[in-house]
Amino acid sequence: MQEEIENKTVNVAITMTKLTARGIVWGMQKAVVYLGKRHASKRASGPHGKQTVKQLIGHSQGVTTIDIAKTDIRGFGRIARKYGIDYAIRKDPGSDPPKYVVFFKAKDSDAMTAAFREYTAGVLGKEKRPSVIVKLRELVEKARAMPHRVLEREKERSR
Repeated sequence: MQEEIENKTVNVAITMTKLTARGIVWGMQKAVVYLGKRHASKRASGPHGKQTVKQLIGHSQGVTTIDIAKTDIRGFGRIARKYGIDYAIRKDPGSDPPKYVVFFKAKDSDAMTAAFREYTAGVLGKEKRPSVIVKLRELVEKARAMPHRVLEREKERSR
């Protein structure tokens, strides 16, 4: 956490006997140069995670594709970030039910296979789970089949 604070904070220390406008401008120019160098070093490594197809192809590595349903795009993104996979999602305009094509690449093929193993296990697990609505309807039918008990409450007045 301390490292995050240090990365987001810029300290400008100017030693002067008299603080002038020229001294403030000089200090701010030095801070801008420093931040520009830090930002340039981050850009040199390239974007990571979700990005456009053009950026993904620009990494000069092979790109692989897979089709996924619209309902689980967020789940795929979560797993891809977990394993450090760069990916881009594009909607296939030609299909009647919308399909999405995911372009992805990873430096390590083991990370990619582990990510897809986890993703497919999650998708299959969701399909095997019974629907909550179906369970609720079954419970309502069971409750209707039970005999109704009438609770009689007698109110007695006493002194």
